Amino acid sequence: MQCFESGGAEDPDGLYAGGIAFPLLQALQKVNERLLKENPAESLLFDVILITTESQQQQQNSRITESIRHHGLKVSRFCFSNEEDFIENLLNNNVHLFLTTNRNEALQGSQKGVLSVLLDEHTASCPTEQLRVLFCGDAVVQSEAGSALASKQAAQSFSTQLGKMRGRFGPFDSPISIALVTSRGGRESCGDALRTLRSLGVNADEAYCLAGAPRGPIKRLLQPHFLLSECLSSN
Repeated sequence: MQCFESGGAEDPDGLYAGGIAFPLLQALQKVNERLLKENPAESLLFDVILITTESQQQQQNSRITESIRHHGLKVSRFCFSNEEDFIENLLNNNVHLFLTTNRNEALQGSQKGVLSVLLDEHTASCPTEQLRVLFCGDAVVQSEAGSALASKQAAQSFSTQLGKMRGRFGPFDSPISIALVTSRGGRESCGDALRTLRSLGVNADEAYCLAGAPRGPIKRLLQPHFLLSECLSSN
């Protein structure tokens, strides 16, 4: 996950500037803060693990930790890995959701049953005060035939936990927003997707039935930090 930019302009103190995932980390932290404000004994929290496979960054691990402190981010663990064993690190740390900007890493994670989501450049402009997750309903209601069972179970498990977190808050002023989009079909397809999500304990705040219209405009409007699509679909 690209929390910091390894190139380009630097802070006068030699710290990393915020990268693509920076707003996402801030949003996750905001969720945790609100959960603890509602209940100081809350245990259902996001636990952020930073894993880097970039040799240049690994040689400057003190710079990474100082950058995290400087930006006020809370990361519970750091893993300095290589491209050969980073999957083992994901499994050993019991990672429920792997977020990365590397398409090959996301594919490898999914193949090993780790729910993996590819972040793109749009994540860098997402809100920092609210975590926004977009479900693709066309994937949610697909058959499990031929899918990797472990990956499917991981997606369902994460969705259930996310639904529980969202349920800690009321309908307004929540630090988590969950939206559903169905690109194909009519109201029945959207209804099927909503029922599937509800069976996992997820109640969407918003639902959009596009009936064949492009998904781009809705994504630009909602500004989701990540899209749960292929990770819930059959392979």
